[in-house]
Amino acid sequence: MRIPSTQALRALDSFARHGSVWRAADELHLTRSAVSHQLRLLERELGFGLLERIGKGVALTARGRRYAHEVRKALVALGDAGAGNDAGSIGGSFSISCTPGFASLWLCTHIAAFQEIYPDVSLRILTPRRLEDVSNPDADAFIAFGDGNWPNRSVEMLCEVEFTPLCSPSLLNKLGGLSKPSDVLRGNLLHLGDFDDWSRWLALTRVVNPDPEGGIIFSDMNLVFSAAIAGQGIAMGDELTGRRALTDGRLVRPFDIAIRSPRSYYLVSEHSKSSHPILSAFANWLRLRLADTEAMARSAYA
Repeated sequence: MRIPSTQALRALDSFARHGSVWRAADELHLTRSAVSHQLRLLERELGFGLLERIGKGVALTARGRRYAHEVRKALVALGDAGAGNDAGSIGGSFSISCTPGFASLWLCTHIAAFQEIYPDVSLRILTPRRLEDVSNPDADAFIAFGDGNWPNRSVEMLCEVEFTPLCSPSLLNKLGGLSKPSDVLRGNLLHLGDFDDWSRWLALTRVVNPDPEGGIIFSDMNLVFSAAIAGQGIAMGDELTGRRALTDGRLVRPFDIAIRSPRSYYLVSEHSKSSHPILSAFANWLRLRLADTEAMARSAYA
């Protein structure tokens, strides 16, 4: 069987992750028509449909989603293999400052894979007091959560975040279910840092007379999830850091409605360190792992 072009496979992978041709075109530095052309060529080579029209847009077919998931795994494997060829030449110490929630709930569940590829790298993970803090002189790079405005720094967006209510199955049963958005007010609202995320979700869902400032404020996402898992209230969480708890059934998502956070996760470094071999290797590995996580999440909800 003839193997499709790598460019066509990357076009499919990018479209599957972003869900739109224009975002795929932006990521691949191509025109929208070029991405669409690659997808049509790929359909012709494969002999089955990848895309279907939904309203005014297009989306992957069920078979297209399954194929895109396999393509993502293959691209990740190729990336890891390529990285492994250079691994022997990369070594030394490197410190990454990472937000506590992202560090414990995502990075710490994947980091051994990086160490397997780069056994001569001594990686140190630090956590800041503030999610957007990139000031620690002991850190060579930062995974920060903010608006992307860090002047005089090299800044790369890693992933956007959507927040939605998450709670434990036991609390869901205790509350008699959550059938409509206003039902969340029957439980404690769990906040990270401030009331903004719950305020925006309650406004989006048009809950009448909401009280977003009720409940408990935590300074760390780990604490928010710990309280939610223990049935102490309803968290406004994201599926990236909550993936394991959702997969294990310790948390459930009662609503499909989510809000896009005005903040995102970014990889930040000083310009003088942006070309450091370890940072380049870590950044490439991080991109591939996050893309794989997103692809698996899309496949799970397909």
